[in-house]
Amino acid sequence: MASSPRSPPPAPTPEFEISRQSRLFAALSKKVIDLDELRMLAAQGVPDAAGVRATVWKLLLGYLPNDRSLWEQELAKKRGQYAAFKDEFLTNPVKRAQQVPTEGHHNVSAEHVDNGFLHRSEVTREEHPLSLGKTSAWNQFFEYSEIMEQIDRDVKRTHPDMQFFCGDSSFAKSNQESLKNVLLIFAKLNAGIRYVQGMNEVLAPLFFVFRSDPDDKNAEFAEADSFFCFVELLSGFRDNFCQKLDNSAVGIRGTLAKLSQLVAKYDGELQQHLEITTEEFNFADTIHIWDTLLSDPGGPQETLLRICCAMLILVRKRLLAGDFTSNLKLLQNYPPTNISHLLYVANKLH
Repeated sequence: MASSPRSPPPAPTPEFEISRQSRLFAALSKKVIDLDELRMLAAQGVPDAAGVRATVWKLLLGYLPNDRSLWEQELAKKRGQYAAFKDEFLTNPVKRAQQVPTEGHHNVSAEHVDNGFLHRSEVTREEHPLSLGKTSAWNQFFEYSEIMEQIDRDVKRTHPDMQFFCGDSSFAKSNQESLKNVLLIFAKLNAGIRYVQGMNEVLAPLFFVFRSDPDDKNAEFAEADSFFCFVELLSGFRDNFCQKLDNSAVGIRGTLAKLSQLVAKYDGELQQHLEITTEEFNFADTIHIWDTLLSDPGGPQETLLRICCAMLILVRKRLLAGDFTSNLKLLQNYPPTNISHLLYVANKLH
């Protein structure tokens, strides 16, 4: 069995944390940001008190260019593009019919509308709710109704223990609407994948971090920024969400096979004893893990595999002593873990 260091690294001192925060501020203040330096700093975790995690993640995901002078222009362009997506994909067909002139028709005026509905004479064949035409807004609307229902169910179950995502407050409901908007637009723009359960969990940390940005203007556009970063992030995991590829080398089974091979490399005895399952951390720990995932220049997949492998190694004694049922319960309810230690072990598995 290959050896892997499991002793925890020295606990960071307050002075070290202040120094790391200062280095992060210095890196972000440059006219042209050195992404290699930023990745190195972010891999150690972005200090919560710094208030710059949103900016760091946008840079690491390529949403912001490393030239600061281009930020305002690029953000205006992307946010405008997202507004156009919302107008195209989320507008109710009735409202769209009222706003958009059709061939041979003038813009629909108020006198042709009763209680939000068009007069029968103003409804064209393509605008009719029963139209089967491929370009019919209503046909497209109904085609995605099941996906909309699935997204709605999943979003309501997203981190139910957090008032940010759940509850009766207008803030929580607004955040839920933003998540639903992003997921539905993604589904409509990616017909080959559409929406797959679990995408809401990938989106949630992005939106939480961007909506919590101390810069009010950036926080206001968290939905738009989250959309583009979500698209970029999923591009590396796209095959894992495509059901047709589940059993292929690039699908979810192929990814689990890679994890099994990595565990075998460092702990053959443990690999033979296990069936790999999944688990989740509390949200605060998840955010810190994402700092490390996003800082990998090769993409988050390999880092994610190393983190999963480290998780198994850290509880190897309990796993080797347990049977399938007890191990399943252990991995589904992973014990509280020092995240810095976990990431330290994962980093040694290169």
